[in-house]
Amino acid sequence: MGTFRTFILMAALTALLIFAGYMLAGEAGLVIALGIAGVMNFTAYWNADKIVLSMQGAREVTSEESSRLLSRFRDDTLQLARKAGLPDPKIYVVDTPQPNAFATGRNPQNAAVAATTGLLEQLNREEVMGVMAHELAHVENRDTLTMTVTATMAGAIGFLSQFAFFFGGRSRGGFLVSILVMIFAPVAASLVQFAISRTREYSADKRGAEICGNALWLASALEKIDKMAKKSVNQRVAENPAMAHLFIINPLNGVSMASLFSTHPPTYSRIVALEKMADKKLKSAGPIASGPWG
Repeated sequence: MGTFRTFILMAALTALLIFAGYMLAGEAGLVIALGIAGVMNFTAYWNADKIVLSMQGAREVTSEESSRLLSRFRDDTLQLARKAGLPDPKIYVVDTPQPNAFATGRNPQNAAVAATTGLLEQLNREEVMGVMAHELAHVENRDTLTMTVTATMAGAIGFLSQFAFFFGGRSRGGFLVSILVMIFAPVAASLVQFAISRTREYSADKRGAEICGNALWLASALEKIDKMAKKSVNQRVAENPAMAHLFIINPLNGVSMASLFSTHPPTYSRIVALEKMADKKLKSAGPIASGPWG
């Protein structure tokens, strides 16, 4: 159902793009906007992982890692990936006190997952595994690719809206229609983006719980991360808010008004859904490991 809903939302975004282009400048305006948006996002598509990781200041965790904490984190994440039948992803750590994690890459063969030092230091081993299983679920579901395509479409709509003043008198509906498109089209595109992202979070929660083997691990992790994220802000994301949707919990929860435009569903709803999974014993296998990080 989640995949079908995502398809419908992306179809709506496509329809909105076509409508906005047609109303503002006819077929010519639509073609130009699509071309520019495509060029802008082509590089991001092929290098999304490198761009995001660089912007976050991420460091790869290799097999030669001297830190016991990071070494165990790497081993557990690789074990989860293999259990899910995924190629070994590259694993990164981001030096920031706010607990969080994200996944990036255009497909499972070119995927990377990252956790913050705050996550590894403030959550126990089971909770960290639940979080990384969630991120691997995003990789498996190719959600990063979906959001790249969505960003392309929304970018094209935003680009078209900027031409409203220039094409006002020559648009299909006149100056008034151009103004309306300029104001409401980007807002509508953002709302569709949020809806797609929120849909994929629920799906990744469910699949992540199956991968790690215990839905309560992830539920506990979400509760802790949400509370801690409200007390701090990931400064790198604050400078580039477009990356917020990549994280398991909105890294801008500590920013005033951020919840009004959150790309994440309410944490409470996610926890309730995971607890219901645990009650129904919807698990793919037994626990992989237990105990604190140590």
